[in-house]
Formats: sequence, structure tokens, C-alpha cells
Amino acid sequence: MKKKHSKAVLSFFFFCVKILFTELGMAENTSIPVNVGVVLDLDSDLDGKIALSCIEMALSDFYATHGDYRTRLVLNTRDSMKDVVGAAAADYIACSYQNTALDLIKNVEVQAILGPTTSMQANFVIDLGEKAQVPIMSFSATSPFLTSIKSTYFFRATLNDSTQVNAISALVQAFRWREAVPIYIDNEYGEGIIPYLTDALRAVNARVSYRSVISPSATDEQIVEELYKLMGMQTRVFIVHMYGSLGTRLFSKAKEIGMMSEGCVWIMTDGLTADLLSSPNPSVTGTMQGVLGVKPYVPSTKEIQDFRVRWKRKFQQDNPYIIDAELNIYGLRGYDVATALALAVEKAGTKNFGFRKENVSSSSSTDLATLGVSLNGPNLLQALSNTSFKGLTGDYHFADGQLRPPAFQIVNVNGNGGREIGLWTPTKGLVKQLVPNNGTNSTSLSGISTVIFPGDTTVAPKGFRIPAKENKLRIGVPVKSSFRQFVDVRKYPGSNTTEITGFCIDVFDTVVKTLPNDFSYEYVPFANPDGEPAGTYNDLVYQVYLKNFDAVVGDITIVYSRSLYVEYTLPFIESGVSVFVPIEGHTTENAWFFLKPLTWDLWVSSLLFFVFFGFVVWVLEHRINGDFRGPASHQAGTIFWFSFSTMVFAQRERVVSNLSRVVVIIWCFVVLILTQSYTASLSSLLTVQRLKVTDVNELVNKGEYVGYQKGSFVLGILLGLGFDKSKILAYNSPEECHELFSKGSGNGGIAAAFDEIPYIRLLVPEYRSKYTVIDLSFKMGGFGFVFPKGSPLVPDISRAILNMVEGDKMKGIQDKWFGDQTSYPDSGTSVPSNTLSIKTFWGLFFIAGIAALAALMIFIVMFVHQEGRVVLGPSDSTTSIWSKIRHLFSIFNQRDFTSHIEVNDRNGIHFPSVGMASPSGFSAHTEFHGYPSSAGRDSSPNSQASHEVVIISADKLSNPNQERPVKGNQKSNVNHQTRTRTDQRSYAIIHQRSKSY
Repeated sequence: MKKKHSKAVLSFFFFCVKILFTELGMAENTSIPVNVGVVLDLDSDLDGKIALSCIEMALSDFYATHGDYRTRLVLNTRDSMKDVVGAAAADYIACSYQNTALDLIKNVEVQAILGPTTSMQANFVIDLGEKAQVPIMSFSATSPFLTSIKSTYFFRATLNDSTQVNAISALVQAFRWREAVPIYIDNEYGEGIIPYLTDALRAVNARVSYRSVISPSATDEQIVEELYKLMGMQTRVFIVHMYGSLGTRLFSKAKEIGMMSEGCVWIMTDGLTADLLSSPNPSVTGTMQGVLGVKPYVPSTKEIQDFRVRWKRKFQQDNPYIIDAELNIYGLRGYDVATALALAVEKAGTKNFGFRKENVSSSSSTDLATLGVSLNGPNLLQALSNTSFKGLTGDYHFADGQLRPPAFQIVNVNGNGGREIGLWTPTKGLVKQLVPNNGTNSTSLSGISTVIFPGDTTVAPKGFRIPAKENKLRIGVPVKSSFRQFVDVRKYPGSNTTEITGFCIDVFDTVVKTLPNDFSYEYVPFANPDGEPAGTYNDLVYQVYLKNFDAVVGDITIVYSRSLYVEYTLPFIESGVSVFVPIEGHTTENAWFFLKPLTWDLWVSSLLFFVFFGFVVWVLEHRINGDFRGPASHQAGTIFWFSFSTMVFAQRERVVSNLSRVVVIIWCFVVLILTQSYTASLSSLLTVQRLKVTDVNELVNKGEYVGYQKGSFVLGILLGLGFDKSKILAYNSPEECHELFSKGSGNGGIAAAFDEIPYIRLLVPEYRSKYTVIDLSFKMGGFGFVFPKGSPLVPDISRAILNMVEGDKMKGIQDKWFGDQTSYPDSGTSVPSNTLSIKTFWGLFFIAGIAALAALMIFIVMFVHQEGRVVLGPSDSTTSIWSKIRHLFSIFNQRDFTSHIEVNDRNGIHFPSVGMASPSGFSAHTEFHGYPSSAGRDSSPNSQASHEVVIISADKLSNPNQERPVKGNQKSNVNHQTRTRTDQRSYAIIHQRSKSY
């Protein structure tokens, strides 16, 4: 009994201890409540209810797995009353949102706010969060305008609308659509995406041709009116960006009026795709079959599937009156943002959850003035920026308050839902599935599956409306009075019909027939009622900009000034402005015609060099060559004769000095080049036609009259070149142009004409031989067809033109209208100038001149070294320098008998030039004059010459007594002269005389 009592006491003791420790543990694990605001559209929006249930499940799941966390988020839910609309209620909406946020911050002292739903709502509360340092975390406000607020306490827990525009533009590029019309709601949410969408389309060579703005409160009649306006336009690619409620009405009315038929393209943005396809309604999806849409890619994982089942059960219990609700992207984002906030609150710490109140007087205080500042705000801000985890929607992490954009899913509405046809990623472009590849960005249709477009067709629409038979394109054509091969407009008054033919017409008709979709059009002459042209080509092109014509077909040149307001196709024929002038043969009856091959400076330079080289050879040969000796007049004649005779290589005088031979060889080479060049130039002048004008600047400087084709843009080029407008004449036909040339400049005619190459090639054969092109520097873009800016027909027609040019069709059309053009005037048909100038030969003259001067200097140095040592020496200081130089020249003028060179006379008789043993036993020198003395000379070539040799004894000539003694400083000089005369008398002097018979 005692034992049982003690056991009971022990049990009671352990029970008390257990109770004590349990109480202590509960005290230690007591959670700290943290108030969090939730602002959603709950009464009128199913998405708000779905999001709220997901937020609640997120906190339940989070704390079930994180039981050791001390903080617990407490949700304070508010309804943002989305139903309040209209411009008149804007102030009320602002006050309502601000009052809701003020109540949560000021009275509840929430640490963060989840929401609000729309971008317009978020715009009102972001500033309050910044002022109170309370993070605002919206998982559905997507407008890019919110980023511009630059609030550090705003966290966009969803994707910015601007992140999806590249996915949309990739679709447009893949299908080669060139125009698109955005249809968007008229509020901040709708307007925010438009600048980014426009830039993205422009980057893929597509443009926004029109913006369709629909009011949030628009009636069905207003929506239908706007849709009918879109039907009247050519563009058939529509990008819809609005709320689901408005989008449902839009697609319903579009189907009613026939805009959901074949040929139309509809693309939905992220928000509309999520609204309409998350919980598909057959009545809604039935009106939008074939529509394309983009939405963020969320991989289907086991976690999402399990969560979907649990959420479905919980939502049905909480909302039994809502049937068939489906989990959407808003619910998944709400789940992840609640998880992120719970993690960040725990990381921020468990202290300072209060607010610091501002000290303001109660009399002047307002709600904003008395708004407190969260003490935990900066810590929570830092914790949110550093929070990252794997959420239901993927990797979750804030960078500058934004989530990183993931891949986008491309869906195609078929049946009662959206069928995935591909994905788009910033790095890989369009792909069918996310698998590793080579890293290239795909923009082709191979990256997506087959699309079923409106009208239940898999053929991709062209993206623009093909005009019906009753709605033909009006194509303007020029009315021409000349060059009708390009465009020929002929009216037949009897039948009141007009026939339009020509090269340009045939090219356009052929191009249109090759297009995948033929369209209806009609040609309209640009003419007045009397049949005359209604204006210039510039006026005709401008009619397209004024929308009086849908296009222009003709010989329209592609120029920059016109391309500013219209769009051209690729050129179908090359073009360029050329200058053509008359050509004529040279007048050979001119007495001075032979001087034309060389310019005056070359003539003068050649003459001076001829004289210079003759002089150099004379200097080198004078002392040792009898051919270059004799009377002064004879030597001067020899200089000129020898120099000029080299032109025909007929010189008879021999050169015996090596220096002379080098000079003569080089000079003969120069003469050979000169004579051959002169002959070639003269032949060219006699056979090739010359131009009256050779340069455009010459026309401007001389003030010549010039012509151009009437109505052409060439007039602007002429004025730009500096021509006086009064000296520019217009012509209408080749015949009129020829008549102006015949009159001549200054006599009512012209000296040159400026026109485009295709027209010059059409000069009639009788004129082709009379004109030639002198300048091809004015390049143009060629002839092209004109369309309005951004016309979707331009790319297809340009590709068809390329196909024609590369094939045989274009050649066939050219041969039909232009025939053989092998003999049209070109810049290669004549030589602008055949005259040679000094610039052509200055190199030859330079080399020859250097060689001649070098030889001359070498000779002078050798001569002074041999003969001038005594003459120029200081032996006699009384003799002047001038006297010494004259004496040196007198020595130069004497024959050099000491030379080793042997001289032969012209008749082949050999005379030694150095001391030799004569038959009489004495030495003799031969002095050989080029010609005998004037007395008794007969220069007849048939005369025979006899030679009289007179030998004078050296003993009789060397009597030293005949020398007079000298004194003083003259002794050395006199002795030198005495020795010279004695040496000369020591040899026999042989005189050659010629006698005629």
C-alpha cells in the first residue's frame, strides 16, 4: 500500500515537471504577429478571389514547413472596388485608393501591402508606400509607366508589359507581316505598352499604321464603329491589349461583322491571354478561334499539379457558389509573393515593427501630414531585395524591384482553349521547346508548330487587305509627249477609251502576276481634262502622299527628296544623270594643225632641251673631234644640226668621247619617246572625233546654255551645280534637243544636255553618232514604283522585281520596247583630249637633264684639272682672274693633240692624232678641220677631194731666238706660251684642202 502511494507521488511529480517544461517551451515559441495589407478586387473580379485564396494557402504552407519562425503574417484584406469607372469618378477613385492605403498604414500599421490589382490603382498608393517606407508589392500591375515613378519601396511581383513586346515582334517577323494596328484600352494600363511595342515592331521592319483606342466604358455601338474603321484599312494584323471584360466584347463584335474570317490576324498580349484562357468559356473562345496569344511560360511541375488539386478543393469550400473556377497565373503569383514576403519579414528581424509619428500641430494636420514612418521599412526593403527561392512560377528574385523576365509561351486558340505552338526566349528566339541549342536566335517559322488562323486555315495571311473588284487600287501614270517607250497614254475620242502601254506598264503587270495573291487595280493618267500633263513628276509622286493615288507606275526615278514622303520598290532599271554633248571631227585644213598633238609648254621645253643637248655634246667633242670645230658660225650650225637631226636619227657627225656617247644614247631614247608619242597623238587627232565640251565645270565657268528634259528633277541638279536659271532650257523630245544643239549656245540653243541614261539610250539612230557622254558622276537610284509609306505591297513587289531582273523576263520586255541598244552614246565612244603636255614627260626630261649636266660637270672638272693648274695658279699675281679665265677658254678652243682618240676623215683616210713616225723620219700631228677653208671649198656631194700635205721642218719652226725674253711675274706665263708654241712647231701641220672638179 505504501509502495503504491509512493508510485503515485512519483507519477504526479513527473506530470508536474512535464507541464512546467511545456509551458516554458510555449512561452519561448510564442509567435510575433506582423500586419500585412492585402488590396484586391474581391466583389466583382474572380481573379481577386483566386489570388486571395492562394495567398492564404501560401502562408499556411509556409508556416507549416517553417514552424521555428517567430514571425507570423496577419492579412488585413481590403476591397479596391474595381467597378468604379469613368472620368468623372477619377477623383473619387484616387481618394478611395488613398484612403484604403492610409487606413492600412496609419491605423493598422501594416509592414507591407500586397496589391493593388491594376496599374492605375497602384499609381495612387506607390507614393504613400515611399513616404511611409512600407513596401508595395503588386503581382498584377504590369504597366511600364509604374517603373518611371522610381520608388525604391515598389516591388513588381509580376512581369513588366514591356518584356513581352519582343515575343510579339518575333511572331510578326516570322510571318513577314509589315504592318500592325494595336487595339488598346484608353487608360494607363493600355498606353504603357504602346511605345515599347512600336519600337519592337520597327526593329523588325514593321510599322504601326494606326492606333485604335477604346474607352473602358465604350458601348457595343462604339466598339462596332471602331471595328468598321479598321475594316476600311489595308492592315489586317491586330494586336489587342486590354482587360478581359472589354476584350470579350471586342472579339464578339469582331466575329459579328466578319473580322474573324480568313485573312485577319489577331494577337493578344499577356494580360488578355491570361484573363480569357485561364478559365476558358466556350461562349468566349468560340468568338476568337485562330487568335494568337502570348503569356509567361510556367512549366507544368508536380508541385503545381499537387497545389492545383488542393487549391481547387479549398476554393470550392470557401466559394461554393462559384463553379468551374480554374487556377490562373494571378493565383500562382499571389502564392509566390506571399512566400517571398514571409521569408523577408523573418530575415528583417523581430524588432521595430512600430511607426514613428511626425510631430505636427493638430490644427493644421492632414492625413498625409500625420502619416507615420515604418521603423522596420529599411530592413524589410533590404531583406526583400536579397530574397530568392524556387517558387511555383520558377526562380523568384527581385532585381531593382523587378522580376527577371522568363520565356513566353505562344498559344493558338482552337476549340475551347489555347494550344501551345511554341516558346520565345530572349536568347533563343522562337523555339518549340526549351532544349539546349547552338545559342542562335531563331526568327523563322521552323521554331513553332502549325498555326490555325481565323477562317480555319493554316495558310498564313498576308497581313493586308487585297482590294476587291469593286475596290481597285488607283495607280497613277505620267502622261508623256516623248520617250513613249516607257509609258504611252493614248486616248481614242471616238470610243472614249484610253490605252496605256509601255515598258514600265509591262514590268508592273508581270510583277503583279507573280505575286501569291493577285489584286485588282486600274491605271489613271495624271492629266488635265484636255489631255495635257497635270504637273511634273514631283507633283505626280506627291499625289500618293495625298492619297489621291494608291501607287504610281512609270519612269519614276528614285531620289532622296521624294523618299521622305513615299516609299519606293527596288529599281527595275538602272539610272543616272549624264551629260551628253555634240562631237565633231578635227578641221585638218588649219595651217597650224600639226602643233595640236603637243601643248605649248611641251613644245618650248622640247626646243630648249634640243639646244641644251646639242650644246653639251659640242662642249664634250670640241677639243678632240674635228666635226665640231671650225668657224663660229659653222660650230653654231653644228650644234643645232646635230641636236635636231637626232629626231630622225640622221646625224652624220661622229661622237668620240665616252661622255658624249652616254649623253647621246640617253637623248636618243628621249627623242624616240617624243617622236613616237607625237605620231600617235597626231594619228589620234586625225582619226578620232573630238568634243566641243569636255567638262561640266567648263560649262559653268563659260556661262554656256544647257538643256534638260521638261518636268524632270534634273533642273534641281543643274541649279545645284551653279548654272544660272536663265541659261537652262527645257526640251520635250529628242528632235527638239537636236534642234537646240544645232542652234548653238548663245543663239537660242545649248552647248550640252543633262538627262538620264535610259533616255539617252533612246536617241534615234540618226542622232547617236552626233553626241557622246562626257560625265557619269551623277548616280541615281534607278526607276522604281511608288507606294505610300509602309505599304505592305512593297516587300513582295521588290522581291518579284529581283526575280525578274535575275531571269530572262526583263530582257524580253526590254527587247520588245527598246530593241538593240548596243550603239547608244557612251563615255567610251570618244577621247576627250589627245593633246600631250609636259606633265606626261617630265620624268624623261628630268633623267636626261641630270645625265647631261653630270657629263658636263665631269668634263669641266677634268679640263680644269689638266689645263688650269698653271693658268689659274698663283704664279703671276699681276694677271687678273678674268684674263686667266679668257686664257683658259682660249686653251679650250684649241685642238687637243695629246688625245689618244684617232680621227678619220669622211673619205676614210686615216690620220693619227698622236705623235707617230712619218716616212720622213719625224713626228707629225694631224689637224683635221671638218670642212676645208672657205676659199676653194666645194660642198657638193659629187665632188672629189684631193689632199695637199705640206710638211714643214720642225727645225725651222723651233728657233729659240725668235722668243723675246720677259721679266718679272710674266716669266712663268711666257715660258708656258713659249713651250706651247715650241711644241706645236715640233710637229708637222697637215692641212686638208678640198678641190672640186
